[in-house]
Amino acid sequence: MNNNLSFLEFNFVDVLDIVLVAVLLFYMYKLVRGTVAINIFLGIVIIYFVYQLTVTLNMNVLSNILGNFISVGFFALIVVFQQEIRKFLLLLGSTNYTSRKSFLRYFNFLNLEEEQLVQLDLTLFANACEKMASDKTGAIIVLERSNNLDFVKSTGDETNIDLSPQILESIFYKNSPLHDGAVILKGNTITATRVVLPVSESTVIPTRYGLRHKAGLGISERTDALVVVISEQRGEMIYIKDGEFKKYTTAEKLKRALSEDLRL
Repeated sequence: MNNNLSFLEFNFVDVLDIVLVAVLLFYMYKLVRGTVAINIFLGIVIIYFVYQLTVTLNMNVLSNILGNFISVGFFALIVVFQQEIRKFLLLLGSTNYTSRKSFLRYFNFLNLEEEQLVQLDLTLFANACEKMASDKTGAIIVLERSNNLDFVKSTGDETNIDLSPQILESIFYKNSPLHDGAVILKGNTITATRVVLPVSESTVIPTRYGLRHKAGLGISERTDALVVVISEQRGEMIYIKDGEFKKYTTAEKLKRALSEDLRL
């Protein structure tokens, strides 16, 4: 067969290669979906396919130009997609194999700090959120999972307070000096208050959502943390996971979602 059409010859390794590339592209798309980076990502994919087409058709001049652009542009992409690459690497290191519920907990390979923490009291937490929502007390609460959140904890006040409804309500009381910023929970412990979260650059956030929601979305885009935002104007409980919003109207529904995602 003509060398130019050799790509039409398939074997099992070629099929596996294509499947793995498709999976990689899919997860890259999920990371940049809804952000300004999505247009850059689509542009790169189009340029790459055009480049492969020019190589196949022996269009030497155009293929050389596009080839040089791709090779030089690789370093620029690291800068452009810095946040997305960081989250992708975090996700790779945050699979079930490194979670506290994985088989690693049965061996002494790692001395995980999470094993020493008291599990989150879902009933207490969900009821406290419902109470704040009914009182229209604005709040943003981040639940730390596998990804370490020390890089945002340093922007606020580190604490070590056992979770209780009274503590949450007093922190987010509108005249409290601690109500600005987010609270971070690790297990059943409040580990930081007044935390400044990175604001999302997503272009698909509904206009009715304010800065709290953008901040909650921002941390969920960069880490595997779960976020509960309580709207001060509408008294809504908004649950944010992996850059997606879900609205819950009752403590029981919020508790079920948390139970599933935290595997408690």
